[in-house]
Amino acid sequence: MLFLQLFINACLASLVHATLQIVSGGSWTASNGQHIQAHGAAITKVGSTYYLIGENKLNGSSFQSVNCYSSANLVEWTYVGQLLTLAASGDLGPSRVVERPKVVYNDATGKFVLYMHIDSSNYGEAKVGVAVGNSVCGSYTYQGSFQPMGYQSRDIGMYKDDDGSAYLLTEDRVNGLRIEKLSSDFLTVESIVYTWAEKYESPAILKRDGVYFMFASKLTGWNANDNLYSTATSLSGPWSAWSTFAPVGTLTHTSQTSFILPVSNSFAMYMGDRWVSSNLMRSTYVWLPLTVSGTTASLPWYYNWIPSVSSGSWSAAPSDTVYEAESATLGGGAQTVTCSGCSGSAVGYIGGTSSGTVTFSNVQSDVTTRTTIRMRYTNGDTTQRFALIEVNGVGQRVAFIPGGSGQETAVVSFTAQLNAGTSNTIRISGVDGGWGPDIDRVFVPTS
Repeated sequence: MLFLQLFINACLASLVHATLQIVSGGSWTASNGQHIQAHGAAITKVGSTYYLIGENKLNGSSFQSVNCYSSANLVEWTYVGQLLTLAASGDLGPSRVVERPKVVYNDATGKFVLYMHIDSSNYGEAKVGVAVGNSVCGSYTYQGSFQPMGYQSRDIGMYKDDDGSAYLLTEDRVNGLRIEKLSSDFLTVESIVYTWAEKYESPAILKRDGVYFMFASKLTGWNANDNLYSTATSLSGPWSAWSTFAPVGTLTHTSQTSFILPVSNSFAMYMGDRWVSSNLMRSTYVWLPLTVSGTTASLPWYYNWIPSVSSGSWSAAPSDTVYEAESATLGGGAQTVTCSGCSGSAVGYIGGTSSGTVTFSNVQSDVTTRTTIRMRYTNGDTTQRFALIEVNGVGQRVAFIPGGSGQETAVVSFTAQLNAGTSNTIRISGVDGGWGPDIDRVFVPTS
């Protein structure tokens, strides 16, 4: 009986996070109440914690900061702080380009080393910058910039091999994509390991069962394309011909490779950026389970899916119950509004001077669990809107990025605790007197 009870307890414990989902392409709010600003990012794992490090594009394309977030489950992200901040002048000064920050740990020096693309606003310098920190998500000291081995370098990646050696993956518009070995302290480039004649960018490497996979994007600016990969059993080659890994014509599910995260020996996660060049703040993220077998890689589409870092695996998301906003209870000045892009009508005038609210009652869940809830909404502004979302009385600020022109709908996801049964409520109101989005419908996992 004791063994049976322990087994049941273990199963129930696994259910607690069974429906924490990654939702690609939507607004993703961190603990600071802002849409995550970690573009061109990579993840560094220290102990059992994942650290997401990327570009802050909140106020446009010029350098603002390199941001760091932490998570234990790859779904819920805590904003920790800035690794580098805007300086008065120099490489990190106003109107400068600082892109694709990547952090690796040097086992010999005990330092975290940050590489990034450094450039002028017209992309005329094509350099890499280096910074050093004592902790993965602390303050970094900028060391300066250079052209590796005297060559141009723009979109970069980094890779640390099993033996502790590290490599810069660098795009040279003139001579092609390269792998370059770093010095023992990781602060400079020691040698060129391999050069492709093809001029690809945004490189990332994954190693599986002795096979190296190099992923990269074609040169199409901010526009997505069908990204490619090549394989080899040695970083120095020979490397195979390039092949697509996402279905042809999907433009890598409208994204550009940023990083490949090896979660376990059997589970790797593709991380891509879905750029919106007209308003970079609202660029979103496409994170998907990558299928690797032998020398073949493929990337099927999953709109929402469940990573399990404890088991080193992933699973498809369960089905949802859909709740239409126009059928919910409206309060204050909230009212039903027409919406050409919605499933029916929408509810607008949430927050603002109307103090409008919308409350979904009798929301069902099969189990008591913390889960990911999705909402379809519209926001025709060029800036974020915010709302206070209370699930069973527990509130959180959620960011709703612009959804495009007119009444084009977008999706936002957030996590909340649900109780088994139909007694759950979801209430949406304004924040600090501002207007919230127009709500189309809500999706709640059934199990």
